[in-house]
Amino acid sequence: MNTIQTLTPSMERTRRASNRRTVLNVVLLAIGLLAPLAIYPVFLMKVLCFALFACAFNLLLGFAGLLSFGHAAFLATGGYITGAFLTSYPGLTPELGILLGTLAATLLGAVFGTFAIRRQGIYFAMVTLALAQMVFFIFVKAPFTGGEDGLQGVPRGHLFGLFDLSNNLTLYYLVLVIFVIGFAIVQRTVHSPFGQVLKAIRENEPRAVSLGYNVNAHKLVAFVISAGLAGLAGSTKTVVFQLASLNDAHWHMSGEVILMTLLGGVGTLFGPLVGAGIVVTLQTQLAQSPVGDWVSVILGIIFVICVLSFRSGIVGEISNLIKKNFK
Repeated sequence: MNTIQTLTPSMERTRRASNRRTVLNVVLLAIGLLAPLAIYPVFLMKVLCFALFACAFNLLLGFAGLLSFGHAAFLATGGYITGAFLTSYPGLTPELGILLGTLAATLLGAVFGTFAIRRQGIYFAMVTLALAQMVFFIFVKAPFTGGEDGLQGVPRGHLFGLFDLSNNLTLYYLVLVIFVIGFAIVQRTVHSPFGQVLKAIRENEPRAVSLGYNVNAHKLVAFVISAGLAGLAGSTKTVVFQLASLNDAHWHMSGEVILMTLLGGVGTLFGPLVGAGIVVTLQTQLAQSPVGDWVSVILGIIFVICVLSFRSGIVGEISNLIKKNFK
C-alpha cells in the first residue's frame, strides 16, 4: 500500500508532462501547417531542415552526453548522395533519393561511431572532427561532387511520380512531414527505456556499467540514429535548394549546429527547433544588412553571451522558470 502511494505522485507528474507535450506538439503542428500563409515557404523549409539537423545532434549531446565536432559530415553525405542520384538518374523520384542519402549517412554513422565511441570527452570530439575532415577532403576531390563549385541543378522531381515539387508550397508540406517524422523519432527515442539508459550513461557512466548495461552498444545506436537523422536533414535540404555544397561538410557547419542546440537548450526536445529558427533568421537578416561580412563574429558573440548568461538555453531557462513558479 505504501509503495502504491509513493509511486502515484510520480505517475501523475509523468502523465501531466505527457499531456503537456501532446498539447504543445499539436499547437506547433498547427503553426507549421499555417505558417506558409504568412512567411516565405523557402525560408521556412530552411529552418525545418536545420531544426531537424539540430534535433539529431541534440539526441547525441543532450541525451547521451557525447559532443561531436563532426556532425556536418552526415549532413553533407546525405545531401551529396541524394543530389548525385537525382542528377545522374532523372527518372529517380525524390523520395527514393532522400532515402538513399539518409541510408548512406546512417552507414557512415555506423562506421564513425565504431571508432569514436572507444574514446570519451574531448578525445571523442577530436576523433569525430578528424573523421569529418577526411570526409570533407573526399568531397573536395570526388568527381561526382563538383568540387568547390558543388553539385548544382539537382532536380526536385515529382513526389511518388504525382506531386510536382517545383511548387514551393507542395515541397514545404513534404519538408514539414519529414521534420515531423524525424522529430517523432527523437521524441520516442528519448522517452523509451533506451532513452532512459542514455540519460543514465550521460549522468554517471560508471554506475550504468555497474548495473550491467552495455554502454558502448547504447552509445553506438544513439550515434547511428543521430547520424541518420542528420543525413535526412541534408538530403531534404539538397532537394529544397537543388544544391549540395562543401559548406555543408565544413567544420563551421558542425559549429553552427552546436550553437543552435546550446542557444535553444541542450537536453530539451524543443530547444533545437528554437535555436535553429533564431540562428537561421539572424543569418538571413544580417546577410542582407551592412554588417553582412560580420555574421560569424556576431553569432560567436551571441554564443558567448548564451553560455555565460543562460547555460540551459532559451527553452531550458523558460522550463526552469515554469517549474519554479508553477509547481
